[in-house]
Amino acid sequence: MTYKTTQLRDAITLALVAGATTLAASGAAFAQDAPPETSPTTLDRVEVTGSRIRSVDAETSQPVLVLDRAAIEKQGVTSVAEVLNRISAAGPSINRTFNNGGDGSSTISLRNLGAQRTLVLVDGRRWVSGLDGTVDLNTIPSAVVERIEVLKDGASAVYGSDAIAGVINIITRDNFEGAEFRTHIGQYSQGDGDRKTIEATLGANGERGNIVMSLSRVEEGAVMAGDREQSAVPVFGLGADMFSGYSSNGKIWNAGPTADYDGTFSIVPPGAVGIGPNGQQRYGLDQTVPWSRAYAYNYAKDNYLLTPQTRTAMYLKGRYDLTDRIAFRGDALYNERRSEQQLAGYPLNGGDEVFGNDAGMSGDSYFNPYNPLYGGDGREVNWSHRLTEQARVYQQNVKTFHAYAGFEGNFNFADRYFNWDIGYAYNKSDQNDTQIGDANMLNVRAGVGPSFLDSDGVVKCGSPGNVIADCVPFNPLSPAGAVTEEMLDYILFTAQDTFQNRSESFTANLAGDIFELPAGMMGFALGIESRKESGFDRPDAFVAAGYTSGNGRKATAGSYDLNEIFGEILIPVLADVPGAQLLEISLASRYSDYSNFGDTTNSKFGFKWKPFADLLVRGSWAEGFRAPPIQTLFRGLADSYESFGDICSADYGGRTATIAANCLADGVPANFIQRTNSGDAYFGQTIFPFSFGGNPNAGPETSTSKTLGLVYSPSYAEGLEVKLDWWNVEIKDALATPSVAYILDQCYAQGDQAYCALFSRRPNDFQIDYMLLGPQNLSVINAEGYDLDLHYRMAETAYGRFTAGLSASYMSQWESQFTSESDVESAVGRYFDRDPQWRLRGNATLDWTNGNLGVTWISRYYSSLVEDCPFPGDGLCSDDTRRDADGLAARNKLGATTYHDVQARYELPWDGTVKLGVNNVFKKRAPTTFQAFANSFDPQYDIPDSQYLYMEYVQRF
Repeated sequence: MTYKTTQLRDAITLALVAGATTLAASGAAFAQDAPPETSPTTLDRVEVTGSRIRSVDAETSQPVLVLDRAAIEKQGVTSVAEVLNRISAAGPSINRTFNNGGDGSSTISLRNLGAQRTLVLVDGRRWVSGLDGTVDLNTIPSAVVERIEVLKDGASAVYGSDAIAGVINIITRDNFEGAEFRTHIGQYSQGDGDRKTIEATLGANGERGNIVMSLSRVEEGAVMAGDREQSAVPVFGLGADMFSGYSSNGKIWNAGPTADYDGTFSIVPPGAVGIGPNGQQRYGLDQTVPWSRAYAYNYAKDNYLLTPQTRTAMYLKGRYDLTDRIAFRGDALYNERRSEQQLAGYPLNGGDEVFGNDAGMSGDSYFNPYNPLYGGDGREVNWSHRLTEQARVYQQNVKTFHAYAGFEGNFNFADRYFNWDIGYAYNKSDQNDTQIGDANMLNVRAGVGPSFLDSDGVVKCGSPGNVIADCVPFNPLSPAGAVTEEMLDYILFTAQDTFQNRSESFTANLAGDIFELPAGMMGFALGIESRKESGFDRPDAFVAAGYTSGNGRKATAGSYDLNEIFGEILIPVLADVPGAQLLEISLASRYSDYSNFGDTTNSKFGFKWKPFADLLVRGSWAEGFRAPPIQTLFRGLADSYESFGDICSADYGGRTATIAANCLADGVPANFIQRTNSGDAYFGQTIFPFSFGGNPNAGPETSTSKTLGLVYSPSYAEGLEVKLDWWNVEIKDALATPSVAYILDQCYAQGDQAYCALFSRRPNDFQIDYMLLGPQNLSVINAEGYDLDLHYRMAETAYGRFTAGLSASYMSQWESQFTSESDVESAVGRYFDRDPQWRLRGNATLDWTNGNLGVTWISRYYSSLVEDCPFPGDGLCSDDTRRDADGLAARNKLGATTYHDVQARYELPWDGTVKLGVNNVFKKRAPTTFQAFANSFDPQYDIPDSQYLYMEYVQRF
């Protein structure tokens, strides 16, 4: 494809003309953020994320990363999620590259500990979360962001549940005066993935207050997997070998009704000419050919690689000073997200012997080649057909509402300063999902049932004289593209699901000075919070009833409430003495009482020590917890087709005498072979749906966090700052759902009958046809590492000013145990499906400004990974012949990856700014992985082989 330069050129021309016209018409009425009122002799106290006590010192006892608006705007991205997932402390999380399994949301996971263990605040207050407890960052428009503070430490003592890995605090724009218009236009170098944003922000100051309003619209286009070499086939490097056995041509198993399944299929080849009326042709046995891989289907090319979405938002924030000491503050937001995912047409099937369902083609179907009318024996046929005539499309419409109203103020008492606030917050997210392309299995069964060619030349359901009304005969043996629109309209349906998440909270806080100590004033903060969380998932009636070809699920609904009280003190111990220019100790504790699991108390200790002016040493110890979310507690049963290995299968290489004996005792014969969607052999995707459900008895996770670090700002190198922090997080009672493999091992290898009761087998062939999977407080996680931040701002030179920065996170340990008795598994440097555990991530920035011109270069580094090789001996993996004590243990290395981004900007005379940028300058390809679920690369990497080119224009009034 050719890059569409006209969009960028036209946008630049329009922006420059508009800016020049504005300058001529309005003179120098330039917009700017209103400067805060400051005293020339008194520093303002500010609240830094991680503490409710205001301080004049921005550095606290715990590491906090601050991304201001200027730094965000230099990255050339269009969402809060993209900004946050670029920081070095970020682990893998869901984003727009998640197509199969994605829902248009984007999250942030600090320390690789999961998005559910990272607390997200907006202006210091909780944001609405999903049923799983995670926050969709796409509900927060980037247009309203003033800065983002990232607390890289546990903080349940200050903020409550979920603050185990850290806290994201998104600070919105405030005290803005004037007007600002902003637009962004970009696309990938192949001409796809278009992005368009338009933002307008207005602000006004009065004698007693300020009001800010922002409107924004973001449109992000799709990239098809088939348009990039790496993702155009199911497994890059294997070509057609991994195409799906669900062909776009009709496929049947020819055995008799009592014969055992032998894996032999026939297929109606492309170009076959049917018999009968136009659009209702049938195909005889003599028109079929033996199935071969030549008829396999490349489903990958039909999928989205980068999913599209649009976001529309309106934001309003205001403050009104009722007196010199008391102010009313309120804000409100409406955000609407429309997103979409697309998969290849559904791989539809029918028949009990092969597929385990009752949708086999009747021997009396007009389309059955074994119909006695054609000389056949009337056998029921097992069949499959991929419905390439209609892709599967999943659409979301998510409307988020937020409102906050409260009062804040300050007062002096007994020569002490105090500040307070009291407020009510309301957050709600309403989501409507539309699912297109799944089949109504009631109609499929009717469509492949008895049918005949009536005297009027129309094939009808039923039999002569007994026509089934409103039924359309379906021919699954049609060649690719030959399923008629009438058939599709009958067998397909559109599902409509609704979700809601709702949170209401009342908060009151008081902070101030207690009394003077020799080293300074002791400070405190006290607060209470009362909150209620509720939500539901109401699937389409057909989905809930299990009448669809897709995964069925039951409704989820539940709520809980809680009351909390917390306290915090800051004790200045020493000041201005030899060896301690400053020594402070902070203590915090929070008591939480939940309606579902009971109460918990979590505390925190921190210190800050300045042995001399240039050096700050800091550290903290904190308890944390995560309350089980609504989905964990109240989830309705949901179908899932799991991939697993049945250890009772005779071809299982790890089969021991104990396993064999327990399998036999369970009625499984010694020659039993597992059957999967891939055929008869150990390991594969089940042909029967298993069920995931909630656990109302689930309890909270608990954690202990520790940090120790230093901040060095040498007086001999003005502008240089070095931060180094060690951190450790240990999580106990982590919620985890036992895997199929774990349940089978506990049953057959360990003899635990409680786990044997979680699944059942079909009596005729002993295949596992049902299993119940649910979350339990089982696991232990221990993670440890180091964060390094360097920042150097050079003095002004004749060539301009240079600023350099480096932010890196090194993971020295990430270990987990499924239960406290399980073996410890180390993940550092390993790759698992959609879960890269990088040892090192880093970002380096070089910024140059000279007058009105500025250039920023950003390099983003991901260290190498290794994965188990699923294709040993095929020559694909880097260490194809690796062996360990147990034998062949092939591995594949994912090389280290560095992306480079550049942006150039120019400040125009009429208070406008134009920016041109390229992300992934050198079109770096993501490292190929063979464990990834899709696309042959992990979705945390950039779109492969592609530059993202963009233009931004900002006009201030």
